[in-house]
Amino acid sequence: MDNKFIAAALIAFASQLGLPAYASGDHAGHGIAQGGAAEKQMIDGQVKKIDKATGKITLSHGPLTNLNMPAMTMVFKVSNAAWLEQLKSGDKIRFMADTVNGALTLVHFEAAK
Repeated sequence: MDNKFIAAALIAFASQLGLPAYASGDHAGHGIAQGGAAEKQMIDGQVKKIDKATGKITLSHGPLTNLNMPAMTMVFKVSNAAWLEQLKSGDKIRFMADTVNGALTLVHFEAAK
């Protein structure tokens, strides 16, 4: 086989491998969480229980894509204990959660509109 043919075939093959990687890296505006964008995603939730003694809140929520979790009801720590004074069972909120020091933590919330 001709070395030029082999080189051309390798270049063509290598260029095809690079296309998916390039395409997958640019999801701006597509609603797909990438890196820091996942942390900014607001999730709908409803307060089920507040435990001021432990600094935790139980929320029923939609999917948490940044944590790779489906919709469910679960307990979160809160990054600011004062938030527990502002919320009550039954409140509908929009929130962001993340893993902080190994614990699932409510890091931001606002009243749902």
